Amino acid sequence: MTAPAADLAVETRGLTRRFGKVVAVDHLDLQVRRGELYGFLAPNGAGKSTTLRMLCGILEPSEGDGWVLGIDLRHEPERVKAAIGYMSQRFSLYDDLTVDENLAFYARVYEVPRADRDGRMLQMMRLADLVGRERQLAGQLSGGYRQRLALSCALVHRPRLIFLDEPTAGVDPVSRRTFWALIRRLADEGTTIVVTTHYMDEAELCDTLGFIYQGRLIAQGPPARIKGETFAREVCELEADEPARAAELLGEWDTVEEVVRVGGRLRIILAPGAPTPDGLAEMLRARGIGVRWIRAVEPSVEDLFVSFVDKERKARVREQLRALAATQPVGGPGAGGERGGSIPPQSNESAVAPPQRK
Repeated sequence: MTAPAADLAVETRGLTRRFGKVVAVDHLDLQVRRGELYGFLAPNGAGKSTTLRMLCGILEPSEGDGWVLGIDLRHEPERVKAAIGYMSQRFSLYDDLTVDENLAFYARVYEVPRADRDGRMLQMMRLADLVGRERQLAGQLSGGYRQRLALSCALVHRPRLIFLDEPTAGVDPVSRRTFWALIRRLADEGTTIVVTTHYMDEAELCDTLGFIYQGRLIAQGPPARIKGETFAREVCELEADEPARAAELLGEWDTVEEVVRVGGRLRIILAPGAPTPDGLAEMLRARGIGVRWIRAVEPSVEDLFVSFVDKERKARVREQLRALAATQPVGGPGAGGERGGSIPPQSNESAVAPPQRK
């Protein structure tokens, strides 16, 4: 078997996971460069969280091979767990412990040398802007601060690679922006970051994107390259006097691949060989529909993702992506959920009990 490339933090070859007859991840070939901010984009149920759990050494693959930081994840999963940081969809915090008690617990779990712990914890609190909140219970923090504390716990042992599973789900837009500025800084300083998201604006911030659908990696590359090389379609927007009728008419034309209502505008993805946007406007006017304006626009990440899906599934997938982004609770996940944020070594989740408050 060929050894993994030295410049790759993550490499998989045919990585597969089955649950009975259901194939959750289907022969995944993945390459993540060291120091890269890599984003998985997918709707729920597409296999991205299952992929992360295999890469973290939590879940054994059914087939295929993979290496994380040069470690064989099939034969040495415990070494993988000790070498990485992981933050799950539900923040990995003990609500009845304070900020510094949570950090101290994970520092011990990851075997941070005793002489280094205080300095490392202070560094993490400064990184996450938590100085002054050391004695505050984690359960009393706002969603944004809980998010940053969970990230600090995952980073306390200075891993070279960190996995973030939908880390901004349930937090407000300002906290999302602050969090992404933080992980961008970490990536710029050399930490490899693999993040899953279904927010299109977050996907634009990644160095490389992997599009997952029905367990398959259907496209991979920098956003700009995917737009320029993979998405060989023209996108335009127009405003018509009768948008509903215009959308219905456009949807019947073979030269139009997709029509989406965006407020009072129509966003149109043209099929290869379609007329120019001006020609499209003339075709509508010839059928009695007034067009106030029409212009070519740059394809969005959502356009890219949906374009990779079979045509009959496109509308359903687009609605699912929008619903996921629109219905996230502002206050963050409730208490009592999965504790996955930092995977301690010698454990499938967290075999070490937290300290008891007195």
